Amino acid sequence: MTICSMFAVLITVGAYIKIPVPVVPFTLQLLFTTLAGLLLGSRLGAVSVVLYIAMGLAGLPVFASGGGLGYVLEPSFGYLVGFAAASWVTGRIVEKRQTASMKWLLLANYTGLAIVYLFGMVYYYTICNYVIHTPIGFWPLFLYCFLLAVPGDLVLCFVAALIARKLMPMIKRRYLK
Repeated sequence: MTICSMFAVLITVGAYIKIPVPVVPFTLQLLFTTLAGLLLGSRLGAVSVVLYIAMGLAGLPVFASGGGLGYVLEPSFGYLVGFAAASWVTGRIVEKRQTASMKWLLLANYTGLAIVYLFGMVYYYTICNYVIHTPIGFWPLFLYCFLLAVPGDLVLCFVAALIARKLMPMIKRRYLK
């Protein structure tokens, strides 16, 4: 419980470290949700992200733009759901190996990144076009919700792999016996 809570707090901190870009802000949430999957495994990594989402939906201002149940109507909420799914998948990929090489960690991270963008972009498009009635076409969606944001996230995936490579033995030895 403690380590899952710690990651939920790290994800919260990551939400507040942001670089404003159009439509979806660039934050460090991806770094910490990815690390949760890599270091804690699929189940505990996903639990950490779900705990973070639950805190936000309960009204704590932990998301990049606040919190509360109404946040599900924010077009960017799909990225949060994607973080939970990606954390599980990333953890699952890494669990398949006794020792994870940098190549394997990057494969896990980039797979998780693809999941985050899939969930995020589909949700963004759906909410904008069918719920809040602020239509967005496919090209602007691709430009603002993927093309402008993905370079920084690719770097974060690489950084997460570097950090995980160093911390995995210690975390597994100390906390995940």
